[in-house]
Amino acid sequence: MQYVKLGTSDLKVSRICMGCMGFGDAGAGQHAWTLDEERSREIIRRGLELGVNFYDTAISYQGGTSEQYVGRALRDMAKRDEVVVATKFTPRTPEEIAAGVTGQQHVERMLERSLANLGMDYVDLYICHMWDYHTPLHEIMEGLSRAVKTGKVRAVGISNCYAWQLAKANALAEREGFPKFVSVQGHYNLIFREEEREMVPLCREDNIAMTPYSALAGGRLAKRPGETSQRLEKDSYAKGKYDATAEQDGVIIRRVAEIAESRGVSMTEVSLAWLLTKVTAPVVGATKFHHIEGAARAVELHLTAEEIERLEEAYVPHRLVGVMAQNG
Repeated sequence: MQYVKLGTSDLKVSRICMGCMGFGDAGAGQHAWTLDEERSREIIRRGLELGVNFYDTAISYQGGTSEQYVGRALRDMAKRDEVVVATKFTPRTPEEIAAGVTGQQHVERMLERSLANLGMDYVDLYICHMWDYHTPLHEIMEGLSRAVKTGKVRAVGISNCYAWQLAKANALAEREGFPKFVSVQGHYNLIFREEEREMVPLCREDNIAMTPYSALAGGRLAKRPGETSQRLEKDSYAKGKYDATAEQDGVIIRRVAEIAESRGVSMTEVSLAWLLTKVTAPVVGATKFHHIEGAARAVELHLTAEEIERLEEAYVPHRLVGVMAQNG
């Protein structure tokens, strides 16, 4: 495994981040394919054996049970200062707004709940899960600043935002003396490259780490055309993101399969090796051993310039989908 500094922070992370959305009580969330605690622990243990020290979860994953599973596993299997734990908080709810709960109070409440779920005194990276269109930005940034000052958060990041929003937030942070966002977690993979328009150049210019989710497009970039899985069949959110572009994406997926066959490696390795040339640490969801094992091997796979060109040349623009298609 290779390790790298996360943006301008002092966090040292593995080049692969284990995405933990697949862990948690399936009855407490919207995903029927999630793993129970025993199986989640096995996957986390394998990740640690492979050198993965970066784990990403969220308070919204399976009603907080993902945080609980991850927290218990890491407390039992790793030293706290040797792992980097990231979790995310959601925007204020209509009920909170009606009750007059401020942005600062919301951040504090969400953080305390996550810390309780994780069973930890602090989180290494605390992430805005999505832009809060109904709360003053200053309140959110001040709430995060307070969390850092109390020692309950080491660094802050953001997810599901536009480049202008990230630039605006960090400009406000610089002006007010608040901590800046050191990382961004957006939708980015070989068949969805819209982040390259503005987010990639911004992050390169300001040394902001990119830790994209959907690194394998919900498993599409790991399977040959026609192959399926429980995740591909049951994840309606992922189907909504990719089904409309299946034909054009299929050209790229077939090229991934061809390169994987010629190299004697898995499609996961080829797809992630490409992404690793662009970002700091992709968030790779793992619900089976081979998911995290393939991701770890990808760190050592180096594609040729010709292979990269062949993978990239068939891409055509995609419309924004998922949470990024909802502007407030």
